[in-house]
Amino acid sequence: MINIQVKIGVRSLIKAIESFLSEQVEAEFEGKTYSGLFPLVMVGFSLLLGFYLLAHQMGSTGFFTTAFNTLEMLLLYGSLIFWIVTNILQLLLGRRNLLTLFELFGGLIFIFSIVWLFVTFPFDFTYFADVAPDFLRFLVQWIDNNIARVLMVLLIVLSLIMEVWSATLHVFYRKALVKKLIA
Repeated sequence: MINIQVKIGVRSLIKAIESFLSEQVEAEFEGKTYSGLFPLVMVGFSLLLGFYLLAHQMGSTGFFTTAFNTLEMLLLYGSLIFWIVTNILQLLLGRRNLLTLFELFGGLIFIFSIVWLFVTFPFDFTYFADVAPDFLRFLVQWIDNNIARVLMVLLIVLSLIMEVWSATLHVFYRKALVKKLIA
């Protein structure tokens, strides 16, 4: 009896997700869902983070350890640049469905980058607050190496979930596009 209820519950959940995705795709094609605020915030955050990390590197604060080599630099700054470009393209094109494959590729690069940086961990978060203005240091000085590692694991898990979501959304976009072209 419980097994039947679980199967019905799972089917209902799958149908609800399919319905939600179909509605999202339809609204996207009609131009009703796009908001330029999120990509703008992401560009601003990525630039701020990039310049903050660059200040550490240029100032030789000790935040980057000797394990921070060319590959780690490319992965860290490259993934930031990729997300800036992706979000600027979203702002310029005004539609997200045109960029899903680009976002999927970027997401895979980002996940690889974070995993690599987690494994090599070329950071010493004791110095993370050093380049922040005195009145803002309290925002980041509580982050130590262990907390940073936990945050990186959370970022990896969240990124994997977003990759599955983006891939599923891409499939629904393609199906809707085919239907639209056939009709």
